[in-house]
Amino acid sequence: MACPSRCVQKRTVTLTVASSGSGTQSLSRRKPSSSASSGSTRIVYRESRSPSESDFPIWQQNWFIALLFLMALGFFALALFLFLTLDSDIAPSSTASASAASSEGVEVQITYGTVLKLMHEKTKFRLHSHDVPYGSGSGQQSVTGFPNVDDSNSYWIVRPQLETAAKQGDSIKSGTIIRLQHMRTRKWLHSHLHASPISGNLEVSCFGGESESDTGDYWRLLIEGSGKTWKQDQRVRFQHVDTGGYLHSHDKKYSRIAGGQQEVCGVREKRADNVWLAAEGVYLPVTESK
Repeated sequence: MACPSRCVQKRTVTLTVASSGSGTQSLSRRKPSSSASSGSTRIVYRESRSPSESDFPIWQQNWFIALLFLMALGFFALALFLFLTLDSDIAPSSTASASAASSEGVEVQITYGTVLKLMHEKTKFRLHSHDVPYGSGSGQQSVTGFPNVDDSNSYWIVRPQLETAAKQGDSIKSGTIIRLQHMRTRKWLHSHLHASPISGNLEVSCFGGESESDTGDYWRLLIEGSGKTWKQDQRVRFQHVDTGGYLHSHDKKYSRIAGGQQEVCGVREKRADNVWLAAEGVYLPVTESK
């Protein structure tokens, strides 16, 4: 019968010493029979031996390998966590939540403080800017339409106009004047009478900073249809207050510095090409009035 784990195997050794005076002693490893001479003296002792490796569970025999495996598993889990959760600009989980809410039919309102991407309805390009100046016109930071969805330079923060009581979390009604701040460079979506590089329409640029803003950064939100409050699924236009031009884009693309990106400009007429939709972003909940 096999010895259980960690048990100490024992065996009996019988030492028989003759009672006669001959002085002869014999050491036997056989169990004494019942018929052994009654005149002999038995010295019985027990001998134990240390358990071998095979007597221990396999996890104790290979504890070092098991430790290395657990460490490798931990590093893999940490790397996966960082890959899925970290982003240089926004939390993806918030974006996913907004998209999920929209797909489930829940109305997602755009409020002040919301960080979003604006998608040009006709071409599906996102309103985009980067720290590259125009080579003509104002020479200010350029604004383009960008084809890729996952670019961090296409995020804008919705802000109220200067000297207003509006605060973060307030809903935005049609006809309200707002500002759009480029999240990466902190400059404002701007327009003026300079000619745009490709079409010669009104140039749209990024200008100013946190403490530098003027009426050239003012855009009036106009909701298409019967909606009164800006929501994620609504078609909207942005009309520049100073020039009257509508934020516009088309399929004419740059070929050099911003190769593959399309021109964004302002036009003074309502067209099918100046309709936008709120796309990916972090949508702040509406602040309930007390």
